[in-house]
Amino acid sequence: MTATVSSNKALLTAANLNKTVQVGEQSLAIIKDVSIHVDAGEFVVIMGKSGSGKSTLLGLLAALDYPDSGSVKLGEQTLSALGEDALAAIRQREMGFVFQSFHLLPTLTVAENIAFPLDIARRPDQVRVDELIEAVGLGHRRDSLPNQLSGGEQQRTAVARALVSRPKIVFADEPTGNLDEQNADQVMQLLLDLRQQTGSALVVVTHDPALAEMADRVITMHDGVINGSKVNG
Repeated sequence: MTATVSSNKALLTAANLNKTVQVGEQSLAIIKDVSIHVDAGEFVVIMGKSGSGKSTLLGLLAALDYPDSGSVKLGEQTLSALGEDALAAIRQREMGFVFQSFHLLPTLTVAENIAFPLDIARRPDQVRVDELIEAVGLGHRRDSLPNQLSGGEQQRTAVARALVSRPKIVFADEPTGNLDEQNADQVMQLLLDLRQQTGSALVVVTHDPALAEMADRVITMHDGVINGSKVNG
């Protein structure tokens, strides 16, 4: 797939992030003075060994956690300065999320899971839901529950749910980690195709070098700091 050229204006900007966690009686610095930006429409991959801090960084960028110091801005909004209610509203309206473990609601059908972000925001759009169900190839599964789906089908449902609100940015944490190679390739191609159609920026934590090759930019982490950044041609 052709890489999307980044815009000159950053959509997401993080400056001097620090995050420490308590492990028993010991304080462990997970993120150390990290600064990063993501342009509108850009596809950024974050790589690094287990324990390098990449998933913690993703959580900070996605406003799922607060940094101990530093700031995260989406557009002109400083997320790290907002309360949880305000952050929840921004996440619903402007962000999408795809996780390794799918995080589908077990009592909702495929169609209902995809529609869930719109229902929470009280912005129902059945046409959009139907469009995405067909785009992810699950028209025959629309009334199925998650436990009736394969892993690949569950993740395709999660991808559709992440994009149903036409978010400005989608965060994905090891989105293919629980899938076999064929399903992993299918899910990532689907995510990239839908991202290209919607213009959403995409930030993905992954161990997969093949996925990294598809990105506009690859950021490498080690021991809580960024130790490399490469722009793909």
